Amino acid sequence: MSREKLIIVGVVVLGVLGLLVYRQAKNDESLGRPQAVAADLPTISAPEDVDKLSITNGEKGEVVLEKVPDPKGTATADGGAATMWTLTKPVKADANQQTVTDLVANLKELKVDSRVNLKLDDDVRKDKQLDAAHAVHVVAWKGSDKKIDALFGKSGAAGQLVTLTDKPDSVWAAKGYSAYLYTKEAKDFRKKDILHFDDANATQVTIANTHGTLSFTKGDDKWAGTSNGKAIARFDQEKVKDMLRAVKGLSADDFGDGKSLADTGLDKPASTMTIHLKDGADSPQLLVGGVSTGTNRWAKRADDDTIYQITSFASDWATSDSAKFQSAADAGAPDAGKKK
Repeated sequence: MSREKLIIVGVVVLGVLGLLVYRQAKNDESLGRPQAVAADLPTISAPEDVDKLSITNGEKGEVVLEKVPDPKGTATADGGAATMWTLTKPVKADANQQTVTDLVANLKELKVDSRVNLKLDDDVRKDKQLDAAHAVHVVAWKGSDKKIDALFGKSGAAGQLVTLTDKPDSVWAAKGYSAYLYTKEAKDFRKKDILHFDDANATQVTIANTHGTLSFTKGDDKWAGTSNGKAIARFDQEKVKDMLRAVKGLSADDFGDGKSLADTGLDKPASTMTIHLKDGADSPQLLVGGVSTGTNRWAKRADDDTIYQITSFASDWATSDSAKFQSAADAGAPDAGKKK
C-alpha cells in the first residue's frame, strides 16, 4: 500500500476513534459517570460529637433531633453531664437513642469517592433525585458550627449521588451512606417503649375491663386465676405467660399526637392492666382505650401523658374475658367465674 493511502486510512481511523470518544463522553455525561478522582474532594462526614441534626426527606417534611441534658442520667466518666437525644420537630418527644446513635455513626463514615460529570438542569435533578421534592437533605451541627449540609439522591454503581449546599451545581459520588437510617418516618425516630420489664419478676396481674376483673397471682411455681373473685374453670397458666410475653416489651405502633383522652377513649378506659413486680419494683399500669386504626387501639401508661397506638396482639389480652385464659380444648364450655 502506498504512503498516501496509509495516510488516508490513518486519518479515517482517527476520525472514527474521535467520533467514538465523543459519543462515549456524551453518554457518560448523561449517565453521570465519575470523573477521575480529584485531589480536592470535599469532606461530607461529621464527627460523633454533633449535637443537632436536621433531616428532610423530600416532601415528607423536616425531622430535627437535638442533644440535651438527661434529667435522669448520671455524670459521665470524665465528669461531664449525661445527655440524651430528643425530637424537636415535627413534635417534641423523646428520641430513640439507638436510632440516633446509629445515624451519627453513619455520618462519621461518609466519604466522597469521586466527582460525577453531570449538568444539573431541572430535569436531571429530578431524574437523579437531587431536587427538593426527592433528595434527602442532611444538616449536622456542633454548637453553631455546621459540620455537614448535603443533599443525597440516587444510588448507582459509582456510589450515592450527593450535592453540597455551598456547591449546588457539583455532583459527587459518596460511599458509606445507609439510606434506611435517614429515610424513616418521623415516628420511627421516636422512643416507642411503653412497657419494659422482666416477665420472670411479675407476681400479680390485674385486669379491669368491661367483663369485670381478672386477677392472676403467682405462687411458688404456678399461676392461679380468678374472674370477679371466682376461680376460672379450666384455667391455663400458660396463657398468663403468653400475655406477659406479649406486653413485657410493649412498644408503640404509632402515636396519638394532638388527640385528647376523650378522642381516644382513654378518659374512660376499656381496660386497665396493672402488673405487680417483685422486690418492690414500680408496677406499670397500662390503660387501653378505643379502636384507633384497623384493629389497633389507643393506649397510655397511667404515669405518662403520651398517647400511643398498640396492636391487637397486645390489646386483646387486656380487653378479653376469662375464656382467653382457659385451656384451648375447653374454651367454649361454661365458665364459673364469667359474668352472666
